[in-house]
Amino acid sequence: MDIQAFLNHLKTLSQYEEQIVHTEHISPTRAIHGELDTPLHPSLMAASEKLGLLPLYWHQAAAINTVKTDKNVIVTTASASGKTLCYNLSVLDEMLKHKESRALYLFPTKALAQDQLRTLNQLISILDVNISHGTFDGDTPYEQRPEIKRSAHILLSNPDMLHLGILPNHQQWSRFLSRLKYVVIDEAHVYRGVFGSHVANVMRRLRRICSHYGSDPQFILCSATIANPQDHADKITGLSCEVIDRDGSPHGSKDFLFWNPPIIDEKTSARRSANSEATFISTELIGHGIRTLTFARTRRLAELIYIYIHKQLSEIDPEIADRIKPYRAGYLPEDRRQIERDLFSGKLLGTISTNALELGIDIGNLDATVLTGYPGSIASTWQQAGRSGRRKETSISFLIGIDNPLDQYFMQHPEVFFEKSHENALTNQGNPHILEPHLLCAAWELPLKARDSRFFGKRFEEAIDGLIAADKMRKRPRAWHLAPDIDYPAQDVSIRSSSSDHYVLVDASEDYELLEIIDAATAFFQIHTGAIYLHQGDTYLITKLDLENRTAYAVPTEVPYYTQPKDLTDISVKNTLINKHVNGVDVFLGEVEVTTQVLGFKKKRILSEDLIGEEPLDLPEQVFTTIGLWFDLPSEMVVKHAQKGLDYAGGLHATEHAAIALLPLFALCDRNDIGGVSTTLHPDTGKPQIFIYDAYPGGIGIAEKGYELIDQLWEATLQVINDCPCIDGCPSCIQSPKCGNNNQPLDKRAAQMILKSLIGISL
Repeated sequence: MDIQAFLNHLKTLSQYEEQIVHTEHISPTRAIHGELDTPLHPSLMAASEKLGLLPLYWHQAAAINTVKTDKNVIVTTASASGKTLCYNLSVLDEMLKHKESRALYLFPTKALAQDQLRTLNQLISILDVNISHGTFDGDTPYEQRPEIKRSAHILLSNPDMLHLGILPNHQQWSRFLSRLKYVVIDEAHVYRGVFGSHVANVMRRLRRICSHYGSDPQFILCSATIANPQDHADKITGLSCEVIDRDGSPHGSKDFLFWNPPIIDEKTSARRSANSEATFISTELIGHGIRTLTFARTRRLAELIYIYIHKQLSEIDPEIADRIKPYRAGYLPEDRRQIERDLFSGKLLGTISTNALELGIDIGNLDATVLTGYPGSIASTWQQAGRSGRRKETSISFLIGIDNPLDQYFMQHPEVFFEKSHENALTNQGNPHILEPHLLCAAWELPLKARDSRFFGKRFEEAIDGLIAADKMRKRPRAWHLAPDIDYPAQDVSIRSSSSDHYVLVDASEDYELLEIIDAATAFFQIHTGAIYLHQGDTYLITKLDLENRTAYAVPTEVPYYTQPKDLTDISVKNTLINKHVNGVDVFLGEVEVTTQVLGFKKKRILSEDLIGEEPLDLPEQVFTTIGLWFDLPSEMVVKHAQKGLDYAGGLHATEHAAIALLPLFALCDRNDIGGVSTTLHPDTGKPQIFIYDAYPGGIGIAEKGYELIDQLWEATLQVINDCPCIDGCPSCIQSPKCGNNNQPLDKRAAQMILKSLIGISL
């Protein structure tokens, strides 16, 4: 691939308007090999040699050496660095030496499990030994399940099946669990936030059941690079883990381009849509026969960009247009597997995906990746960019800046991205909204006893007391048991969301065929009456949302717009946990109650994103308790703003928007994981206040990280506002697409004054 020739071509096109703001050339790296302290089983060494897996890279040898000392380990290296071999060789070596041993492989997606099964098949087939292995997940045919339970040496599954199918029925798995030697947790960085907090409890339930059967499994975790690998692994497993983070694998050269859409309105500094820029770049790449993976941040955008690219390619070469597909969660398993096979085989030239293809599924050799907006974390950005270019091949990646403060911060300061260490992965296993349901699941599996606090931690007894008070658990002389009316609690615990409730979306034009299942926490935002919903490239209009039956009815439609919800949020302080003094400002962390109501929605024209109109909605409030931070504002600010003719309320509002947008710089989270409220007089404090809170019941650690680094957050927020060339504020600095008040009032100059006072700059 001639990268320079392609870039020269791009620059000759009329759509190119100096969008390339930075090019980072990443030089190729040579392999660094390592040595094993003790040799592997001879047949495994021979098989590895035959497959070209030797010599081992440094991190592979170090991981195997650590596993052999009976220590738990987390391997955290770049994409395509061969982390799979760290656990496959360790596990197979053990089984060749001790045939009774068993291993459980856990992957965050069924697609990844299927992909790793192929890799394992290849290795075991060359060994020519009887090591029974297979996947056990929701796609496993029922007629195959008894044999898998009876004979599997290596079981490939996911945390969902472990939670729902294996642990509640552990008696059927007693032979496997009693011999369980290794638990492999692949793509461990994915287990963060609510999902990670649930998985941490599932791991504790697993260890408890294994202890019941006399086993004590060792954990092997693999992860993308994160700032806190040991802390994260310890929290997920509840055990101490060793860290292997020196990457010994070779990598080809990569040109990583930061692409900022051109300004189309000098007054407002509004930029051209990142979606149209992604369409332009991807169409050119695919049209030149360059195999490309384009990432979009949401399902809706993945579908939209696919439609745009397909339309443009159809006008150029219909045959090429038929060689692209969208890919995302929500599709039927057989549809996803077919797309994966077509991408791996080269049948597809391009795919437009959500982060569902961010993980290590082997999709063959790709030449280019296009990231439509910063994915929300440095770790995810490198994971997505790393999907192009394997081993020694040259590749190119584009990061397109969206009109938001964090994206524009990186566009203005690319050196921060390339120099900044990766973020912390945050979990909160002790969140009572998460811990209590898992204790019910654990009690279903085996009655709980006081000694089980060694698995579930210091909040164990407090959570038990809460369950007893709620009449969900009963105290008996030697143990705690479930209340008589509670049956199979695991079915009511969704480990991938903050809520176990869901809504179904059906096609009213096709005999009410099921289209998708939507989490209740986001249903009011996505499938309200009048919403435009995209499914596999097709556009649907939501004609009715039936709250009582939790069903949304949709019909196919063709409209030139998409919809965006409007909501209103209120917040109250329930309990202050800690506080500190920073630059003369009081900063607090505590429990807050958040009340949110979706009030209506906007209609925006596709591509141009012009506002067409707005419509009201009548939906109930959603209320939850979480963790938030808030800080006082200098009292003299009101007077100073008035003297300068500035809008103090607009300054608070603008500061809140920009600070929330910048917080993902410091915590491994998404902008949608965070909420905020600002007010000139909060009834609970009697003062002007800015709140930033975790957008999940009970909190997941984001507000705590913001509290810890509040001064750095203020400084970054001021910098992004100062850097923006707009006059009165724009989406690149202080406006938010999620604002329920239509971004009113906002005052950029007032926000600058507020932030200067917060970081101690005299006015």
